[in-house]
Amino acid sequence: RRVFVTGHSAGGYLTLMVGLDKSYLQEYGVDADSIAAYLPISGQTVTHFTIRKERSLPEGIPVIDQYAPCNKARKDTPPFVLITGDRNLEMADRYEENALLASVLKNIGNKKVSLYELQGFDHGQVYVPGCCLVANYIRNFIADGR
Repeated sequence: RRVFVTGHSAGGYLTLMVGLDKSYLQEYGVDADSIAAYLPISGQTVTHFTIRKERSLPEGIPVIDQYAPCNKARKDTPPFVLITGDRNLEMADRYEENALLASVLKNIGNKKVSLYELQGFDHGQVYVPGCCLVANYIRNFIADGR
């Protein structure tokens, strides 16, 4: 169990989807719960704006359907470490979306979720300190003998 999944922006969205909706990895014979941790950086937690655009839905209005990580929240998961930039500098609603997902997960009893807001970093910059958090998480995971 030393596989970690991470990604920034759209990669963060995909990280959330494969971790919360077990069907994506199951298609390849992998149990999503066998992953050590999911560490998305600035991922969308509602339906991705590209999907909303393809459906001609209005911009700025969140949709939570089968393509939304929030809709796939589960109680029993590996750790989820949600990382975003500064809510005042990030893409619109990105921090708030991640806070919503963290709240939903906690409210259904998931005790393996944490949320980090990296002050002073916008969407294009947050991956640099975000990767440092990811590297430290992995280093500590291994040092703890897990």
